[in-house]
Amino acid sequence: MQVILKEDIINLGYKDDIVTVKDGYGRNFLIPQGKAVIATESAKKVLAENLKQRAHKIAEIKRQAEAKAAEMNGISLEIVAKTSSTGTIFGSVSNIQIAEELAKKGFEIDRKVIVVKGTVKEVGEYMAHVRLHKDVTVDVPFKVISENVQEVNQAPVAEEAPAAEEVKAESAE
Repeated sequence: MQVILKEDIINLGYKDDIVTVKDGYGRNFLIPQGKAVIATESAKKVLAENLKQRAHKIAEIKRQAEAKAAEMNGISLEIVAKTSSTGTIFGSVSNIQIAEELAKKGFEIDRKVIVVKGTVKEVGEYMAHVRLHKDVTVDVPFKVISENVQEVNQAPVAEEAPAAEEVKAESAE
């Protein structure tokens, strides 16, 4: 079944796209919820005329998305997570944490448009894809660091120093 989307639907398409969906999904969910209409010939003609009339508005939205992408280009994030001593994260880092970090940097991005390939369960460097528009995507690198790195690094050094001084004192006697 072909339908014309009336709004953006994650993992399906954007507003005014003509997409093919299973009959039950279209008939039982998309159409009753008002998210789509059946793509008949007359509906396609109406869509084409509406797109022609709104072409300048669509171009403006795309221009704004490209401007935001230019601002975000070159930004990198550091996400602090609780980890074990081996560097494995308790839980995982998802698009929610990335959206929060972007908000701290001044970019209000909906978490649903942020895509992270795979699961982030270890300390390291990763890449997130932010889809600002159907034609505009920004790659945002982010680094996951352990919140107890300083404690782990400083604690053994502080304990080893007195032990070394005691050994020197004992050998001098």
